[in-house]
Amino acid sequence: MAKFIYRMQSILDIKNKITEQARMEFAAARMHLTEQEEKLQRLVDRKEGYEKRGRELRKNSLKVMDIMENGDAIARMEEFILLQKEQVKRAEAEFELARQKLQIAMQESKTQEKLREKAFDEFVKEENAREAKEVDELVSYTHGRK
Repeated sequence: MAKFIYRMQSILDIKNKITEQARMEFAAARMHLTEQEEKLQRLVDRKEGYEKRGRELRKNSLKVMDIMENGDAIARMEEFILLQKEQVKRAEAEFELARQKLQIAMQESKTQEKLREKAFDEFVKEENAREAKEVDELVSYTHGRK
């Protein structure tokens, strides 16, 4: 049997490399999004800690300076949270873009795989037909000699 050579193998290889690169970009975008969400959660937790501390300050003592500093810290945390929410939105947008790129790359790669499979099936059919023809010729030759 002859060796199957797919004439568009280089294209298939390139599509597979593009898909792998898109997977890596997708994973990096997912990690970045997770990091940004974790930062946001830490800021929210920190703000809640300041709020709890502020309630304790108002409840136990009337140190005006401490209460004011605590209020300022809460205000800064709110600003940081707003900024971090913007970072999370950007990371989500990057993640969505990477997901779409991966989806497109996978579709293109699967298309090339299907084309390769069809070409291989056609090759097998041609080889079977050629072998059947050779067998017929051999049988005809052998039968004709008798």
